[in-house]
Amino acid sequence: MVEAAYPPATAESWDAVGLVCGDRGETASRVLFCVDPDPSVVDEAESVGAQLVVAHHPLLLRGVHGVPADDPKGALVHRLIRAGIALYTAHTNADVASPGVSDALADALGLTVTGPLSAAPAPAVDLLTTYVPVDSAARVLSALHAAGAGAIGDYRDAAWTVDGVGQFRPVAGADPAVGSVGSVSRVAETRVEVVLDRGLRSPVLAALRAAHPYEEVAFSLVEIAEVPSRTGTGIGRVGELPAAEPLRVFARRVADALPATAWGVRAAGDPERPVRRVAVCGGAGDSYLGAATRAGVDAYVTADLRHHPAGEHLARGGPALVDVAHWASEWPWCGQAAGIVRNAFDGTVDVLVSTRRTDPWTVGVTTRTGGR
Repeated sequence: MVEAAYPPATAESWDAVGLVCGDRGETASRVLFCVDPDPSVVDEAESVGAQLVVAHHPLLLRGVHGVPADDPKGALVHRLIRAGIALYTAHTNADVASPGVSDALADALGLTVTGPLSAAPAPAVDLLTTYVPVDSAARVLSALHAAGAGAIGDYRDAAWTVDGVGQFRPVAGADPAVGSVGSVSRVAETRVEVVLDRGLRSPVLAALRAAHPYEEVAFSLVEIAEVPSRTGTGIGRVGELPAAEPLRVFARRVADALPATAWGVRAAGDPERPVRRVAVCGGAGDSYLGAATRAGVDAYVTADLRHHPAGEHLARGGPALVDVAHWASEWPWCGQAAGIVRNAFDGTVDVLVSTRRTDPWTVGVTTRTGGR
């Protein structure tokens, strides 16, 4: 069920998602959702009797050559295995999902989502055009479809055809299936166009050459420009508040909506700036400052903003910024994911959300009045 909501194939290539430890064949009657798979969460899982922990952040993001018990992460793997607790990770695949991490953040803030901040691209596709003698067109098209061409969303065997006249002149060395060397031939042909997943180029072209009656197959292969996906998937979300409110009030809204952390919530921009249209991105989102500006929002809520990028963003006239703790920005996802599993199993599986604050920051101090 988790993989249906957050397909592993949509994770970034550098990411590490899926089952970390545990047996896929075993059943789990109690599941615990969390942001970080750290020792305190394992303590909690043991105390509540969970057989499965579903975490947002990977335990082993970078490649490892072993998990010895004297290594902090290795020790955690040993603890999980000894306790009979499986660990599963949904990371960037949960970020881009719809609904996903940023939908949960937007919902917590009372936003009505209108779309992604940075839309995921539609699958990369090519357009193949070829020319076939009319009486062979059906056979060639069937071979292309069998190789996977002609798939558009939930439709299969798609194609476009039109009849016309093809012309060619074989030269010395040719062994033409139609016509003779040195003479111009004009043949009734069907122009066939199909789309295909870019990863299917080799098998589709092989099928075309095998089924086509000509010695030399005329075709063109064009890469379709990247376009946003229609599914609403992608990083971040853009949404609207029921009514505009000053940035200082909106910042309080954010602080009240998210779990308390030592980091707290801080905002950058005119405190009286009206905020209604808002972009959000769960986790570290300073790489999407430009996207927030292009989205025409009044404020952008994310985590881990840095001094120089934030200052330069504001100097260029970008939207106000609201910076929150990384853990807090992603914690609402735990409830979203838990709800998906709870509904799927209709109460037959106990689904819990971790109450442990795994934000690494433990002390927050503000400057005393009159200090420098």
